[in-house]
Amino acid sequence: MRSQMERAEAFRELHARPGAFIIPNPWDAGTAKLLGAMGFEALATTSLGLANTLGSVTVSLDAIIENCRVIAEATDLPVNADLENCGADDPKTAARAITRAAEAGVVGGSIEDFSGDPRRPIYDFSLAVERVQAAVEAARALPFPFTLTARAENFLHGRKDLDDTIKRLQAFEAAGADVLYSPGLYDLATIRTVVSSVGKPFNLVMGFADPTLTLPQLADAGVKRISVGGAMERYALAAFLKCAREMKERGAFTYVRDMAPIAEVRAAFR
Repeated sequence: MRSQMERAEAFRELHARPGAFIIPNPWDAGTAKLLGAMGFEALATTSLGLANTLGSVTVSLDAIIENCRVIAEATDLPVNADLENCGADDPKTAARAITRAAEAGVVGGSIEDFSGDPRRPIYDFSLAVERVQAAVEAARALPFPFTLTARAENFLHGRKDLDDTIKRLQAFEAAGADVLYSPGLYDLATIRTVVSSVGKPFNLVMGFADPTLTLPQLADAGVKRISVGGAMERYALAAFLKCAREMKERGAFTYVRDMAPIAEVRAAFR
């Protein structure tokens, strides 16, 4: 296994080289190993995928950190952590999640401006920036180059304000974030507008974007990193539900024809 320093440096290199790369989102050790066996170069956790596997609508920071540990130990690849709002409103308290994630073995992670409060879902601008600043300080205090991603969540929570989203991303960049991210962007024109407004690498999540977009198109638009969030886990759930409905409604089992080959699975798990 590569050391955490080696994985951190490899992750930085992915963001520095020309073009874009795909960073898929496993939700447990098995899916992490399968993706590694397929040749992906880095992985990212998914808090939504984790919550679904736990049968919950929400997920605690402790559960997120434990999931980080499980996935980081299952693979030799760099792992980026979806840390949601880092489990706290207060900047210094939230920043501790960066340290905890690093201790769990990941080499990158995110902090977002979604508060978790449905009444006021997005942190006020000044507090959002302070939280990123605190996370940057925590990341820079680590003994390896932790890649910090700052997320502007407007588009996911009913605030389709492009100007404010860009303002936030630019402020997060100025605060020292290494990667910028605004989930919920859909069309290529809007993606180009946002990417061209910042100077740091931009992460696009395909779980909410136009599904007809391709890696070459996104690379041409300036996107550096392409994740899928909980999309793969939700797709797996869709297959599970299809199997269950076939048995319950038809008393049939034709889905077994499409099972993953056990040899391929075991080869990835060795």
